Amino acid sequence: MYRTHILAAILLFSLSLFPISVDAQQQSQDLDRIQRATVFIMQAQNVGDELIVTCVGSGTIVSRSGLIITNAHNTLQDTACPGETLIVAMTITPGEPPVPKYRAEIAQADPGLDLALLRITQELDGRLIEGNSLALPFVELADSGTTQLDQTITVVGYPGIGSEAVGISRGTIIGFTAEPRGADKAWIKTSAVIPGTMSGGGAYNQQGQLIGIPTTAPITVLSTDTTCQPLQDTNRDGLVNSSDICIPVGGFINGLRPASFAQPLLRGASLGLAVTTPDPPGSQFHRTGTPEFKNLFFAPSVNEAGMPTSVIGSLPAGSTGLYLFFDYVNMSPETVYELRVTTNGIPNPTFSLAPVRWSGGENGIWYIGSANQPWANGVYEFTLFVNGVASGTARLNIGGSAELSPSFRDIVFGILDLRGNPLGNGFVLPTGNVAGARFIFQNMENGIEWISLWYYNGVEFSRQTNTWNAGANGDMTTSIQAESGLLPGTYRLELYITGRLAAKSDLVIAGAQQGAYADIFSNLHFTAANTDLEALTAAPISNFPSTIGNLYTLVDWQQIGAGTLWTMRWSVDDDTFYEQVVPWSQPESGSNYLVRLSASTRIPDGTYRVEFLINNLPIAAAETQVGIGQLPIDRFAQAGGVQFRGKILDADTRAGIPGVTFILIGEDFSVSEFVEEWNQDMIFALAVTDQNGEFELDRPVQFDTLYSVVIAADGYLPITADGVEITTETELPLYLTIYLTRD
Repeated sequence: MYRTHILAAILLFSLSLFPISVDAQQQSQDLDRIQRATVFIMQAQNVGDELIVTCVGSGTIVSRSGLIITNAHNTLQDTACPGETLIVAMTITPGEPPVPKYRAEIAQADPGLDLALLRITQELDGRLIEGNSLALPFVELADSGTTQLDQTITVVGYPGIGSEAVGISRGTIIGFTAEPRGADKAWIKTSAVIPGTMSGGGAYNQQGQLIGIPTTAPITVLSTDTTCQPLQDTNRDGLVNSSDICIPVGGFINGLRPASFAQPLLRGASLGLAVTTPDPPGSQFHRTGTPEFKNLFFAPSVNEAGMPTSVIGSLPAGSTGLYLFFDYVNMSPETVYELRVTTNGIPNPTFSLAPVRWSGGENGIWYIGSANQPWANGVYEFTLFVNGVASGTARLNIGGSAELSPSFRDIVFGILDLRGNPLGNGFVLPTGNVAGARFIFQNMENGIEWISLWYYNGVEFSRQTNTWNAGANGDMTTSIQAESGLLPGTYRLELYITGRLAAKSDLVIAGAQQGAYADIFSNLHFTAANTDLEALTAAPISNFPSTIGNLYTLVDWQQIGAGTLWTMRWSVDDDTFYEQVVPWSQPESGSNYLVRLSASTRIPDGTYRVEFLINNLPIAAAETQVGIGQLPIDRFAQAGGVQFRGKILDADTRAGIPGVTFILIGEDFSVSEFVEEWNQDMIFALAVTDQNGEFELDRPVQFDTLYSVVIAADGYLPITADGVEITTETELPLYLTIYLTRD
C-alpha cells in the first residue's frame, strides 16, 4: 500500500478550516461525540395498542453495534417499573430533544450494582436489526480505579423526561465512598449538580473516557416522598397533568458508580456470553418483614473479609479512614437506601450518599465509609434511611489525640491448635464441634470484666462473662463448642469490655473438615451437552473445540446453610465477565449444581475460569480452554482519536447528496480486498449522509494509521483510495467537503 496524506488531492477533498487550537478542538470534538453517544431510555408498558412510559433515564452507547450502559432500575421490569418494552431515543439535531429511534433488550444486568447493559435489537417500528450492522457513535470506558480527588469531570445526560436536549454538568471529584461490593472506591463522589433523570448517563475525564455512571433510585414506596413527573396523557382527557401516570425521576445525584464495575457486563455482552444458574439473581430473596438497619457502630478500617478491625467511639485528629457498620434485615435489590451525614450540624455531601438501590444480601452486616481521605475535626452524625424512612443514627467525634483506652481488635477465626493458634483461612471454618477465635488486646487492666458473645444466624448462641487476667497487651483466644456439632450457617462474635462493644466479626461455618480448612465444593468440572439434563451425566472435559455453543460446569456441595452469601465469578483470559453475590438457596448438601455458559453463536476461543467465593475468600476454582485458548484481539474497541465529519455535494449543482455511504477500511485491508469480500469485520468506521449531505463517522480516526476509503452513492461515480492517513500535523478541525460526479 502506498502512503497518501489525508489532504491529498487524490480524494478530491477540500477542507474547511477554522482558527482554533488543536487541544481545544479535540475537547470540543470529544464532547460532541459524547453527546451523540448519550441516549434517552424509556421503559414502556403495552396497554392495548398504546405504549405507556413507566420509567425513564439516560444511557451511554459503549460499542458501535449498539450496546448501552445504564442503570438497572430504569430498565428491569419490577413493581416500580412494570414496562416490558425498552425504547432508545437519540439526539438527531444538536440542541433539540431526543428522537425515539430503536428498541432494545437487556443483554446483561447486575441489580445489586444497579447497572445494566442493553443491546439495540430493533428499529422503532419493530423491524429486526441484524447483529453488528449498526455503526453508532460510542465512548470508551476508563480505568476508574485511577481517578483522583479534585479531578475535573464532565457529566452528560438528559436533564428532563424527554422534552429537553442533552445536558452537561461539570464538577470535580470530591471523594470516594467504600462498600463491601467495590471496596474503597465503590462510589465516586462529585460536586457536579446532576438531576435524577441523568441517572444512567455518563461522567467523563478530560480524555473523553467514561469514568462513572451517575446513579440514584427514586423512592417509590412512599408516594409523598416520590419525585415524579407526568409524561403522557394516559387518562386521555386531552391534558398532561397530575392526573396522569407519574414517572419517578428521583432527586439530585451525588454519586457515580465507577465505570470499571460495568466492564464485566460489557465484556460478557460483547462476546455474546450468558450465564444461566438454577437461581437467577433476585430469586433468592424471600423478604417477609420490613427492611431495616440496626446496631450501628464505627470502625477505623476493614479487613479482607469485609469485617471491622475494631470498634471505636471516637477518632483522633488527622484520621483518614472511617467506616460505619450496621446490621441489615429483610433487604432486596429493589430496596432503596440512603446515608445522610452532617458535620457540626451542617450537611456533608462528601460523605453522604443519595438514595441508591441495595447491593447486599437479604440479611447480614454492611459498611459504608471512606479510606485515604482526610476527615476534618468535628461532631459527625450518620443517619441511614430505608425506602425514605430513617432507620438508625450514630454519632462520632473526630479531633484531639488518640485515646489509650482498653481495646480489642483484629478477630481471626480458625481451628485452634495445641498452642491455641487458629488455623485455616480466617473467616470460613468447617463444621465440627469447636470453633475458635484469636484477637489482639491493648491497654487492658487485670480485674476488669469482658464478655464474649456468640450468635448463630442472628440468635444468641453462647455468652461467656470473664474477669481479665492476661495483662495489658498481647493476643487472646476464645471459642465455642457443641457436642452435637456446630450447624452450618453464619456465626458472629462480639467482644465487650466493661459493657462496651469493642470488636465484632462474622464467620461462616460450612463444609466438611479437611485439616484446618472447609471442604465445601468438590468435583468441580466442565462438560458439554446438548441439554441441561444430558449435562448432568456427561463426562468431564478439559478442553473444548471452537464450535461449541454451550459449556457446562457442575459441582457437588456439602453443608452450606440457607442464606449464606456466596459469590460466583466467571472470567475469560483473566478478564471477569460475570459476577453475582447471592444468598445460598439450595439444599444444605447435594450434587451437580449446574451452571450453563452459552453464546449467541458459539463460545469464543479463550481460557475460561469459574470461581466460588465465601466471605471474599476463594473456596473452589476450575479452568478450561476453548479453541486456541485465547480471545482474538479487537482492533476496533477504542473510541479515542480525531472525529471525522463533513458533507458530500453534487459536483454540478453543489447540493447535498443524501444516502451516500462513506466507508473507512481498517489498516490491514485494501479497497480491492474489501470490494472482493465485502466483510463487515474489515470496516473501521462508516457513515451515511443525511438529507443535507452531512456525515460523521461513527468513531474517531486514529493518528498515524493507514486506512482505505470507499465513498459510494447510487447514480454517482464512486471514490476509492488506499493509504489514507491522518498525522499529528494535520490541521484541525477535520471537516471535509467532498464532491461526487454523476455517472
